[in-house]
Amino acid sequence: MRALVTGATGFLGGALAGRLASLGWEVTAAGRNKREGALLIGQGVRRFIELDLQDEAAVIRACQGQDYAFHCGALSSPWGKYADFYGSNVLGTRHIAAGCIAHRVKRLIHVSTPSIYFDFKDRFAIAEDAPLPAKPVNLYAATKLEAEREIDRARAEGLAAVTIRPRAIFGPGDRTILPRLLLANERGRLPLIGGGKAVLDLTYIDNAVDALMLCAAAPDSVLGKVYNISNGEPVQLIDALRQLFGKLGQPLRAKKIPYPAAYALAGMLELAASVSGSGREPLLTRYTVGVIAKSQTLDISAAKRELGYEPKISVAAGLDAFAEWWRDTRLLKLPKG
Repeated sequence: MRALVTGATGFLGGALAGRLASLGWEVTAAGRNKREGALLIGQGVRRFIELDLQDEAAVIRACQGQDYAFHCGALSSPWGKYADFYGSNVLGTRHIAAGCIAHRVKRLIHVSTPSIYFDFKDRFAIAEDAPLPAKPVNLYAATKLEAEREIDRARAEGLAAVTIRPRAIFGPGDRTILPRLLLANERGRLPLIGGGKAVLDLTYIDNAVDALMLCAAAPDSVLGKVYNISNGEPVQLIDALRQLFGKLGQPLRAKKIPYPAAYALAGMLELAASVSGSGREPLLTRYTVGVIAKSQTLDISAAKRELGYEPKISVAAGLDAFAEWWRDTRLLKLPKG
């Protein structure tokens, strides 16, 4: 089997490309980081191409000769310019869909986000067809929602596609979610907004890759559908943090901050960043405050029932694996001698 993986130099895309290569697939990994691309080649990936998702001709060309396309590429950030989000998330999805249609790719597996559900309220067991906020929470959510609509429009032209919305992917190789918390704790300023009482879903990286593989292998009855993906074991944020720091043998230096105060501070920081025109992300955004303080869990029963998805690695085991990787990573950075 031949597969194109966009966003292959990112966390999820890289893990997927490695899994496919290990199973004997001929993988074309597409991304923007040449160094990470070289590492993928070392893992058995057949080919790496440096690819800008906004380059329509290049994206369509990359789809040639592929049996499957896994669209993991996106601009994921709580802050940035609309043109950048639109170019990567909306146009990039439009281009990969066009490439799949033009070259008769059997199936496109598209990675979306449950950020489209978020509305600064506690929400539990959210199903795929749950009502969405009247206004997306930020530019990332807005453009990822529009990207899903691009998939829907392309289906009318013959695109065979399945979409997943994985929640908070973590594990060895994660350089965003858990590392940010660990580094903040090292500096003695881990903000625990609302006391860390929010209940959230996490998704271990191997489970997320399993979901993508199941989307490729599932019968045609799943085409056009969207599936929530998580570990299916909601955990309170403070409990997850205690587990993680306990495994690392580190004290948890959290500072409890009331939600209203944190939200107001984030608003001021966003305003200052906008006025400055620097383009730099504020130290704290309202979205980040909300995600830390508000509960959000997903209903994954559809993925279990229709894809055969069953999370194999628990949150506890996943935190063990991440802690071991993090220790090894930090040891490699220590000076020798």
